[in-house]
Amino acid sequence: MAGKLTTGNITGIEKLHIVGGAEDRTAITNGNAAKNKPLVVCFGELLIDFVPTVGGVSLAEAPAFKKAPGGAPANVAVGVSRLGGSSAFVGKVGDDEFGYMLADILKQNNVDNSGLRFDRTARTALAFVTLKADGEREFMFFRHPSADMRLHESELNTNLIKQANIFHYGSISLIEEPCKSAHLAAMSIAKKFGSMLSYDPNLRLPLWPSPEAARKGIMSIWDQSDIIKVSEDEITFLTGGDDPYDDNVVMKKLFHPNLKLLVVTEGSEGCRYYTKAFKGRVPGIKVKPVDTTGAGDAFVSGLLNSLASDSKLFQDEKRLRDALLFANVCGALTVTESGAIPSLPTKTAVLDALNKHSASKK
Repeated sequence: MAGKLTTGNITGIEKLHIVGGAEDRTAITNGNAAKNKPLVVCFGELLIDFVPTVGGVSLAEAPAFKKAPGGAPANVAVGVSRLGGSSAFVGKVGDDEFGYMLADILKQNNVDNSGLRFDRTARTALAFVTLKADGEREFMFFRHPSADMRLHESELNTNLIKQANIFHYGSISLIEEPCKSAHLAAMSIAKKFGSMLSYDPNLRLPLWPSPEAARKGIMSIWDQSDIIKVSEDEITFLTGGDDPYDDNVVMKKLFHPNLKLLVVTEGSEGCRYYTKAFKGRVPGIKVKPVDTTGAGDAFVSGLLNSLASDSKLFQDEKRLRDALLFANVCGALTVTESGAIPSLPTKTAVLDALNKHSASKK
């Protein structure tokens, strides 16, 4: 087996030695867990988040930390799987205990991890993150470099990427080479084989050399995406300070001719949507928040799970609104528990919450 892994029906955890590219590599794979379902392939970072054991404190004030699996694209992959969909992850971790722990977490959550690679010279990325008393999140990253930044184009599992109905990614993988070239190559392969391209910029300014580099990097692939999800803060940043609530700003500066759907998330307030034919707003549902980490990723997983099984959603506003309400509920349920992956909801939990929401409005 030279240079790539195929997605076979491999049970349990099996270490495979791969030769090819710049270095020898190993991977843990469980194959595609649900071959007959539309596949969502997520590309990017998989890392360990360290979160304080108490809430409302700065990183410096935290008495202790607990580890949690993280990385926005990986969260989305797990979210899709937990909703009953089929998902896969493509990326790189360190050939270390954290890396193998993360690979196993993907497997436990029925995410195809045959696109995961291991680096022997760089560690699995770490991020310390806290939600301070004023509601602001504080990040500290350890990536100098981390393994996810060292994914080479030659290490891509192209067979897996070709199977994607939806190929989803963020912007962090665009910051450094060789991962940037691998990211662009993976997008090209997915597009060539008919995938819809889904983009959540997931702005993390501390990781970029400068705000200007972040803006330029994020926008460099903007017009290639079919689906884009942005937050209000990201609109303000990307437009140079324009009003994120102004539809004209969104349509003139962020909507592009090839775009099928642009979604603006507004936290607990819900989301706005824009297509070539219509636009509108879908309110969220009210919950008691505990931890907002992963809420945006849960929203994306809910939306992509719906789109994977119904690619015509863009053409029917009612069905699209239903899918966005479903995604809003996914995000809302996630903030009611701590941690991203542990709190991602099942389809049953989302449907139960939707039924309660509908009953309360009668």
